[in-house]
Amino acid sequence: MIVKMTHVRLAGPSPLLDGVLRLVQDLGVLHVVRPEVDQAAGSRPSTPLGVNGDPSRDERRLRRILDDVEKSLALLGVRNGPHRPRAPPSLPVAARLARRTRRKATALVNQATALEDERVMLLRYREFFSVFTGLLGHELSWPDGQAFYVVLRKGAAGSVNELRRSLEAAVGKDVELLDRPLASGEQAVLILVANTVAPKVAQLLADSRVQELPAPANLGEKNLLRALPALEARLAAIPPALAAARSAREELAREQGGPLSGLRAWLHDRLLVLDARSHAHAGRHLFVLEGWLPSEAFAPLQQQVLTTFGPEVMVEAVGTGTWQADSAPVAMQNPPLFRPFELITRMLPLPRYGTIDPTPFVAVFFPVFFGLMLGDVGYGVMLAILAGVLRLRSKQGTRLRSVAAVAGACAAASILFGLLFGELFGSLGTRFGLHALAFDREHAIVPFLALSIALGVVHITLGLVLAVITAWRRGHRREAAGRGVAAVMVALTVLALLAAFSVLPSALFTPFVIGVLVAFPVLIALEGVVAVIELLSTYGHILSYARIMALGTASLMMAVVANEMVGAMGSVVVGVIFALFFHLVNFGIGLFSPTIHALRLHYVEFFGKFYGPGGTRYQPLTHWQLERTTS
Repeated sequence: MIVKMTHVRLAGPSPLLDGVLRLVQDLGVLHVVRPEVDQAAGSRPSTPLGVNGDPSRDERRLRRILDDVEKSLALLGVRNGPHRPRAPPSLPVAARLARRTRRKATALVNQATALEDERVMLLRYREFFSVFTGLLGHELSWPDGQAFYVVLRKGAAGSVNELRRSLEAAVGKDVELLDRPLASGEQAVLILVANTVAPKVAQLLADSRVQELPAPANLGEKNLLRALPALEARLAAIPPALAAARSAREELAREQGGPLSGLRAWLHDRLLVLDARSHAHAGRHLFVLEGWLPSEAFAPLQQQVLTTFGPEVMVEAVGTGTWQADSAPVAMQNPPLFRPFELITRMLPLPRYGTIDPTPFVAVFFPVFFGLMLGDVGYGVMLAILAGVLRLRSKQGTRLRSVAAVAGACAAASILFGLLFGELFGSLGTRFGLHALAFDREHAIVPFLALSIALGVVHITLGLVLAVITAWRRGHRREAAGRGVAAVMVALTVLALLAAFSVLPSALFTPFVIGVLVAFPVLIALEGVVAVIELLSTYGHILSYARIMALGTASLMMAVVANEMVGAMGSVVVGVIFALFFHLVNFGIGLFSPTIHALRLHYVEFFGKFYGPGGTRYQPLTHWQLERTTS
């Protein structure tokens, strides 16, 4: 349901404004709004408490410090620090701490990254060098020469001869080329040339776009024979250096993770207070702060302000929170059993204050519609297992936990209706003695259709009744009367049809028809000619509930076909495999289609009768929490 709100005003001496805001933040119940006094001629903006009197400058400074803090914590890998705000001795001290830690963390991370990159590069060199281990003496035969190390891409072995011809054509006999395949499929090429022609070879390689392996600068050796031992020594030295860098990063995280996390929470709190203060009116002598809070929280707030500040700060109720207050924020509060179904309601914009929260009705009808369409004990048990897995893998209060709860309710409904229909993976239940307690969906098409339409009548009529309540509480009496007449006409029409088919005494047919004819001009008088179109649309919406029967029957038929495959494939093993696969496909369709169509019946047919979107989310001034950024 939508929580009833009260509009309150706090007023007092301007020097007490920041203390009041801190108290309000501690209580965490007041949704701050801009008071109307701000619109008065000559009113001046408030001057927030902070480092100086410029609110934008204060905010920029706090955000700069917060940026350093957030990046420092990210670099240090600190994710779940303390949420309790920890105020620094001063903002300059906080700024120095955040900036210094960020620089240290950046340096350590860069050092570790460079070592990792160097290790990867040297391992590639070691593979390259190991291929030419038996040929390293060739380089010594060129004492005045230069070596080029080239790696050709995978599948380019044929390019070696072309490269050799190009080099010999360019520099003649002053070049020697050796090649070997690498384990990766690439081709390692060693090119030895005289110093006199080395620049020409380098230019030729560059023009040919051949990838030259750059010499490892950290080794200090260009000769392959002497470079390999130096490479091995450097590879052995990297892990200890990498461990030292990581240890230093972990030590820095232990030292500064807690203080920075507390500082982060404090900075976020200060920014929230600054934002709330920008909505207050603070003159030279007095301040005015307004907001909305749940009606039951008004008395505790009033008492807390009186206890803390005495009579200097006044707290009064500006409005009693009537349902006509369009500016009031919206907070939804439902019992734990219904709360997971807020997931479905919140897919749409919030309902306006004063309208009705449809969550309790969704919690009742959504599983019923889903269960009627799936309606199978076997599929219901599979869905229950899936819901259990989701519940075990989710945390309390998360969206995934809500999905698990909704899936569990739908699974229970599917199992219940499966027992009523006598279905266990379709017709397989009859082999285990399971029989329909209500009716067999495979043959009782008309009763199933009648049940679906009857649910549509109940659902749509309920939507019209909720529309009457909403319009009445918001002061729209004429609209409420029109919705009420439409609901009566729907009920009379259904009763007349029941009398026509002798479900009710046939003598009642004429009175019901007369009732419809009498109500028709009343409806037009109340809502105009457009009411006729809306009434016809309402009847069409009722008929659209026949999709419950259609999808339920289709799911059953697919299950029956899957069972028939066992004896139709010639081989029992092949038939069982195909049947299991077909049941799995049917189960997937049975999850998707009922969900989509149950949502449509709610969003289009049901919500369309009374739901009024456009509400403002209730966001009280409270302390920042890390969950806000990770949920």
